[in-house]
Amino acid sequence: MQNQSFRNRIEKYWSARAEAFGQLRAQELSGGKAGLWKREMRAHIADAGSPLKILDVGTGAGFLAILLAKEGHNVTGIDVSQKMLDKAASLAAQHGCSIDFIAMDVCAPDFGAESFDCVVGRNVTWTLPDPERAYREWHRILKPGGILLNFDADYGAADFVELHGLGGKHAHSDIPFSLVQECETIRKELPLSRERRPQWDMDILRKIGFSDCFYDNALSERIFAERDATYNPVPMFAISGRK
Repeated sequence: MQNQSFRNRIEKYWSARAEAFGQLRAQELSGGKAGLWKREMRAHIADAGSPLKILDVGTGAGFLAILLAKEGHNVTGIDVSQKMLDKAASLAAQHGCSIDFIAMDVCAPDFGAESFDCVVGRNVTWTLPDPERAYREWHRILKPGGILLNFDADYGAADFVELHGLGGKHAHSDIPFSLVQECETIRKELPLSRERRPQWDMDILRKIGFSDCFYDNALSERIFAERDATYNPVPMFAISGRK
C-alpha cells in the first residue's frame, strides 16, 4: 500500500486535469456518446420500477452520475479531487440534475453497509493505490442483490507518453506534456500496472463474494466507433458483478 504522500500526488494530478477533463465530459454529455453510455448502463441496470440509489465512485466531472440522474435515479458521486467535484456540480446544474457530490476516498467510502442498489465507475479502478480494498468496500456498501458496474481499461499496461504522441484527435492528445509525464510516473507505481486485466478483476470479485461476475471486452467497439476529441485509444471493458 502506498503512503499518504503518493495518494496526495494522485489527487494533485487529477485536480490539475479538472478543467480540461470537465470540457471533455461536457462534449460527451451534449453529443451522441451520451446515448451510447446510457444504453450500456441500461443493459446491466434493469428497470426496477422505482428510482435506484446509486453511487458513482471516482465520479470526476460527473458524467455517469448525470446520465443516471437523468434516468430518474438517486445518485451520489464521490471523488478524491474537490476541483473535479466542482466541475461535476457545475455540469449537473447545467443539465438540471440534483446530485450529491462528496469529496471522499473511493477506497474507503464513508457509508454504512448495504447503502446502495448499484455502484458504478468509469476509468477509476486503475488509478487506485489499493484497488482490492476498493472492491471490498464497494461490495460492503451494496445491498443484497445490488450491482457493481465498472467501466475501465488496462491503462496500467499503457505508456501515456506514447499515447500522447499518437496521431489524430483523441482524449489524451491535448494534455500538457508535463502532466503526461507525471501520469506516466504515477502509473508505474500503481498496483494494477503489474496485473493482467480484466482477469485480475474477475478473480478478486469472485474471491470477495460477488456472483454473476462478467466482463465484456467489446465496450470500446460500441462507444468509440466514431473518432473525435473524446476518443479513447486504450480499449475499454465493462465489468459487472452482483452481491
